[in-house]
This record gives sequence, structure tokens and C-alpha cells, in this order.
Amino acid sequence: MSRVAYVNGTYRQHADATVHVEDRGFQFADGVYEVWSVFEGRLADFDGHMTRLHRSLDELRIPIPMTREALGRVLKETVRRNRVREGLVYIQVTRGTARRDHPFPPEGTPPSVIVTARSLPLSKGNAAADKGVAVITQPDIRWGRCDIKTVGLLPNVLAKQAAKERGAAEAWMVDEMGLVTEGSSTNAWIVDEDGKLRTRDTQSNILHGITRAAVMRMAADEGLAVEERAFSVDEAKRAREAFYTSASGFVMPAVSIDGTRIGDGKPGPVATRLRALYLDQARRDAI
Repeated sequence: MSRVAYVNGTYRQHADATVHVEDRGFQFADGVYEVWSVFEGRLADFDGHMTRLHRSLDELRIPIPMTREALGRVLKETVRRNRVREGLVYIQVTRGTARRDHPFPPEGTPPSVIVTARSLPLSKGNAAADKGVAVITQPDIRWGRCDIKTVGLLPNVLAKQAAKERGAAEAWMVDEMGLVTEGSSTNAWIVDEDGKLRTRDTQSNILHGITRAAVMRMAADEGLAVEERAFSVDEAKRAREAFYTSASGFVMPAVSIDGTRIGDGKPGPVATRLRALYLDQARRDAI
């Protein structure tokens, strides 16, 4: 079946879905994106991702392209037209098309809105989670406003490629103090040597992960001590468990970091439990 994309008001065949050569997303990475997991054709964490999309747009002063309700209908229709039962739906919103010039285009320039969806069987992620994945570390060379989900992802791309070339699933970014910020497309967690669940606090240098927030609530409900406190690479390597969270990976156990085995080299009980809890709630609450 051929795929379908939504581009600026119309649904088009994926192969024919294009934006103008002077779209500011292409010229300047002047745009934001968001992604929802899809369970049984329904969107998980809908309100959280929509709220973050609006925040990203507000931070960059890009006009909101349509109401939440209208955008929700577009997302769901794109999922339906692509017959996605399990997978992902993406949206990109840019500042629109205008003559190439660094300042913002004239007031009233409409934003560009692109939505795509694709199938991603849950069984593939489950198989990886059952075994656990490898993580590497990379210097964090991104800009200082990583709390905005911008389409300017070149440092993330380079980090993810480095992970791929070393046989790993993810790269964790490390700041100038040797502390882990987050993954190239995920939030990083450990269960430290004292048994405390730790993840970095959400300042401007990491993304306010929607899955991260859901997992924090679940951990609290389970009576787990959670600290929003940075950890070093050495602390991560000495941890009882390590894992990362994201809209596509949910809760993914990491069993090695830079080749160092974490714990007993198998997915730990905390990450395994949180993954099961998250998937159960995401399926139940998806709309």
C-alpha cells in the first residue's frame, strides 16, 4: 500500500508530498516537530505531545497553524489513511515559505504543516527490550535550547550515526562536566548504586520528554524513589540498571555503555516493570 502524507491542507501520495524550496524549515531548520506513538490506530499521550508542540511553537514565535481539535483530526486521518495500527505519526511545523532572509518573514506568512505516519510493529521493540541494548557516549555539541523540539537535529544525527557504526542503539550526550544530558532522541535514566532512580532535571539543555514525565508518575505510584539529578558517565557505568525513554522506544533497557556491562548485563527489574506499566497505560489511554 502506498503511503499518504498531509501537506499544507491536502493529503497527497507520499512520493509526491513536497514543500517549497524556500520553506524555512529546509533553508534554516526554522521549525519544530512532534511524534506520537500509535496503538490500535489511536494516539498515545495525546495531550502531552500537543501541549509540548504548542510550547515549542510559542518559544520560537511560530503561529499556531490550527486549533488542537483540528490538528487532532489531521493526525488521526493521516493514521487512518496509512492504515497504521501500531507505529508513529509525525508532525513538522515550519515558519513557512518566504524569500530567503534570516529575519522572520512578513507577518501573516502561513506556517507549513506536514504530517506523516508509518507502521512500526511493537514486536520489534519488545524483542530489543527483552534482550537489552547497547549505548555509547558522545560529546553534547547541540545548541543551548534543547527544551524546544526543533527540527535542527544535525548533532543528534551525528551521534546516532556514531552509535550505529559501533553497534549500539543509542548515544548519550555528555556535557563539559562529564554529566549525561540525554540521548540523541531519548531521555536517559539509571538506577544508581544506592537503588535510586535518577534522570536529569528538565532545564533548557534537555527535552521535556512526554514519556519521561509519564514514567516519573508511574515510578512514584510504584513507590520508587526518583531523583531529578544529573549523573556522570562513571556513575552510569556503575549503576544497577540503565535505560532510556522515548515515544518510539517507550522504556528501553540499556545493558552496556561504551562496552561496559551494566549490572549483570541483562534488563533489570525496574526498567522491565516500568516498560510494562507504560505500555499498559499508553494502550488504555490512547485516543
